[in-house]
Amino acid sequence: MSLPPNFLDELRTRVSLSQVAGRKLVWDARKSNQGKGDMWAPCPFHQEKTASFHVDDRKGYYYCFGCHAKGDAISFVRETENVDFMEAVRILAAEAGMQMPERDPQAQAKADKHTQLIEVMEKAVQFFRLQLKTGAGADARDYLAGRKLSEATQEQFEIGFAPDAWQGLWDHLVQASVAPEMILECGLAKPSQKGGKPYDTFRNRIMFPIRDARGRCIAFGGRAMDPNDNAKYLNSPETLLFDKSRTLYNLGPARTAAGRGKDLIVAEGYMDVIALSVAGFKASVAPLGTAVTEHQVQMLWRVADEPIIALDGDTAGLRAAHRVIDIALPLLEAGKSLRFAIMPEGQDPDDLLKAKGAKALQALLDGALPMVQLLWQRETEGRVFDSPERKAALDKALREKIKLIADPSIRRHYGDAIKDLRWELFRTKRDTGAPRGNYSGGKFKPRVENARASTRSSLLVAADELAHIRLREAVILASLILNPDVLVEFEADIEAMRCNSTDYARLRDLILRYADMGPEQLRMEIEQEYGVAELENLLALPHVVLAPPVRIPGDAELARQTISEELAKLEAHYGLQTEIMEAEEDISGVVDEAVTWRLGQAAEARNKAVRSLQEDRTEYERADNGAPINRDERDRFDALLEKITFSKSGRR
Repeated sequence: MSLPPNFLDELRTRVSLSQVAGRKLVWDARKSNQGKGDMWAPCPFHQEKTASFHVDDRKGYYYCFGCHAKGDAISFVRETENVDFMEAVRILAAEAGMQMPERDPQAQAKADKHTQLIEVMEKAVQFFRLQLKTGAGADARDYLAGRKLSEATQEQFEIGFAPDAWQGLWDHLVQASVAPEMILECGLAKPSQKGGKPYDTFRNRIMFPIRDARGRCIAFGGRAMDPNDNAKYLNSPETLLFDKSRTLYNLGPARTAAGRGKDLIVAEGYMDVIALSVAGFKASVAPLGTAVTEHQVQMLWRVADEPIIALDGDTAGLRAAHRVIDIALPLLEAGKSLRFAIMPEGQDPDDLLKAKGAKALQALLDGALPMVQLLWQRETEGRVFDSPERKAALDKALREKIKLIADPSIRRHYGDAIKDLRWELFRTKRDTGAPRGNYSGGKFKPRVENARASTRSSLLVAADELAHIRLREAVILASLILNPDVLVEFEADIEAMRCNSTDYARLRDLILRYADMGPEQLRMEIEQEYGVAELENLLALPHVVLAPPVRIPGDAELARQTISEELAKLEAHYGLQTEIMEAEEDISGVVDEAVTWRLGQAAEARNKAVRSLQEDRTEYERADNGAPINRDERDRFDALLEKITFSKSGRR
């Protein structure tokens, strides 16, 4: 329906936004100035303790400085009451004492039809309620009693029974002067394929009325009493009243309970919702026999910022949770997410309540997993990542999922969380397998690992040698800072890089965390957490300035080649150290041909490393103020060779 612009202007003039919002908010007396219409309160659209929600009563607009929600009185009613635009206008018009404009004939006819169908549905509710109390409903009453549903609970949820008759409801409604076409349009009966009378949609079933957010019956759900029935649960077909993808069972009462601070819980079916409500978890809803849809996620977020998905603890329940994640990822907004409480294996919420009570369920809800944690579990649980290829496959799968998030800020935070989890999984000590870090405040903090004790104590690591290692690390780090797009190809190597100083280790971790944000944002994050002067000092080092990726930033291929070469040189250097130290340990025992062969291989590796250093000598000597190439390795190695030769001669 199209409303005259002057009607909406008049409506906004007559209503006071502070009065409309005041029914849902508690104003902050310290910040608010009622005389000027300048009001502040905690925001109703996201969880917060401070008053960041501002109402300017004179202008008739609100704005939240936390979640950036904004609008007027109409949008406030729409969001908080979960109604459409016209319904919000109707609510405010009644409050302001204004008559709604006349609708056009076609719209009026549709509204009248809608009202008539609702009246038919209410007649069906009463019929099913009465049938439950008859002799035909005895088995249904026994079933409900076995499920521990009291008569008061049955009354509250208006549970009924459809008798095992082909035209039981049909005949009742026709006798009550309901037009046959209205019964069919409500989805309460189906036309006969054999030319006979239409027959009831629901037969021999326990009936659950499905009501919209305003409490109007728009459909039914029926639970079969016959265990051999093809469909255990059956919903009304889609009608003018009912769209199951946009409907949630028990939404009206749940919205009221959530407004009073109860957790909004999404269960799997009617019986779970009823059991939860009886146990005190009144803000409970359920989809209607299908996976949660995009529209239902948006409906949930109008009621609560972080609904808890409480699904059965079996394979089907986990699959359903995973489908919810895929639907919700593109829809995420600041302050709007989902949490997941997975029931114990083989149990649903009703089972858990009966077995262990409300406290056990509350504990499970309190420990509900954030969506990023369940996303991580889906991609990693039960899998082994013992090769670079498997790790790369995991990285690719997670990147593809994170790309679905439209909001760049949320996408970045998801990337950070995934990196923390990845650190926990992969960054382990080679000696003990213990995680290289710890949790602080619920967040994983990678531990900076400097050179190993054995490396530090070795005479092979002299001061000038450490300088050469440090300059190679500096070139790698600087190249990545200016060319962060190539990090994805070297991420595992950079994570494993032995930084021989805490400042370079810290810088490496910042690059790993923020590289996917691009060079400008990466640099801002590093300057904030690492220091502007420290970063400038790194980039101003002579050997860093000479590095091709630093001279020509943005050339991905040049950065890729330089980083690859520098990593290879570091690996060769550490490989040589390891061979020599292990050979030295073996010298203390019996010398054999295997040791000689290993030292021969080490000699070859040493020569390659020395040649590599000599190639860089001119450049690096300028960087190191003319410091000579370290010869300790060569001297130490030659001494070992002499020792071996003497030992072998003595044996002979």
